[in-house]
Amino acid sequence: MRLLEGKRAVVTGAGGGIGRAHARLLAAHGAAVVVNDVDAARAAAVVAEISAAGGSAVANGDSIASRAGAEALIAACVDAFGGIELLVNNAGNLRDRSFLKMSDEEFDAVWLVHVKGSFWCAQAAARQMQAQGRGGVIINTSSGSHFGNFGQTNYAAAKGAIASMTYTWAIELARFGIRVNAICPVAATQMTHGLMSAPDGKAPEQLWLPERNAPLVVYLASEEAANVSGQVFGVGGERLAHIVQPHYGKTLTHDGGWTVDAIRECFQREMLSEFGAFGIFGKPYPFHDGVHAPDEE
Repeated sequence: MRLLEGKRAVVTGAGGGIGRAHARLLAAHGAAVVVNDVDAARAAAVVAEISAAGGSAVANGDSIASRAGAEALIAACVDAFGGIELLVNNAGNLRDRSFLKMSDEEFDAVWLVHVKGSFWCAQAAARQMQAQGRGGVIINTSSGSHFGNFGQTNYAAAKGAIASMTYTWAIELARFGIRVNAICPVAATQMTHGLMSAPDGKAPEQLWLPERNAPLVVYLASEEAANVSGQVFGVGGERLAHIVQPHYGKTLTHDGGWTVDAIRECFQREMLSEFGAFGIFGKPYPFHDGVHAPDEE
């Protein structure tokens, strides 16, 4: 069954990897797709693949790293197909560096593409969807790295911001019939070359195929997911996980408000047992014995 007949979609960063897989499966389910990538030749190659399979697609080379580029991209979808019902914010980059060595350029380059690019594209798309009056879907791309990951201050911050924007946009845009969700995909791609591993001695490419992320995007874009908004999902390999939204954990109260002495009296006893898995790899809390300067160890 084709779930997206008549839908018009934009996928950013779709010239390869995860974005290419999204674009191809969206088209296979009936969507007309704008394949966006700053590498116009790669975008055109994906369009050729979609066309050869009987789908409808056009290539676009606008950079989403500027408001003008993002707005031009959404306008291209309207020009080509007459409107837009789906935006998949997929474009991304990496500038990994440990925190103490990270430069402004390395931070800004990631923040610009991931956060501002997603913001600009989503705002332009949502304004068009609002004007059309028929609702729509925005699917953002976050990452488990926003839990915390060594060497990725810029990327983790950007992906955490995207998760937070997802929650906020879902609240604000529901009155226009626009749903907003996010996925945290995993795949062995050009961007992650050399960073992936797989169990049982398998090559990472065997488990972490980019195509394994796309089915969830198709489902979230469909009317069957009309009751799903403001959610973030982990996907990739053989898993599908709901990522629990941030919420308050154990909460203590103190009559008249907290004093330093009152906190000292109960903090270590009441709170330490609450400190669980830490970071993207879910390792046990590593600091029970304290964090000490090297000359104190």
